Amino acid sequence: METLNAVEPTPAQIQALMANAPPGPVQMLNLLKFKAQADYGEGSAEPAMTGQEAYMRYGVEVQKLVGAGGGRVIYQGRAQRMVIGEVGAMWDAVAIVEYASAAAFVQMALSDDMRKIMHHRKAGLEGQLLIMCTAGVG
Repeated sequence: METLNAVEPTPAQIQALMANAPPGPVQMLNLLKFKAQADYGEGSAEPAMTGQEAYMRYGVEVQKLVGAGGGRVIYQGRAQRMVIGEVGAMWDAVAIVEYASAAAFVQMALSDDMRKIMHHRKAGLEGQLLIMCTAGVG
């Protein structure tokens, strides 16, 4: 699988997203790969847990932020098997989250409330792909 260590958008990625943001709602397709064991760093007071468990702690809180910003979780589930295509390793989970706009996503992603919960995300994720989508084909 390609490099998986990206778990936060870079400033350049945020700038590119906003420069080409479509009007209206956007859906974010999340492909997630969890660490076998969560890594909160040396000396952390967090109990031992799997990466998925750490990410789920983040997930509970981020859903509140998504809802407060007018968004919603459309789908979340386990990735089961590759049907078409090839990857080095299978993703663990998939989520689709809808936001009122790309700006609403960026506002949430850069908020102080998000910063308060990001340690769970970083501890649990080996990496992810985040793909912005819009409704319709063409």
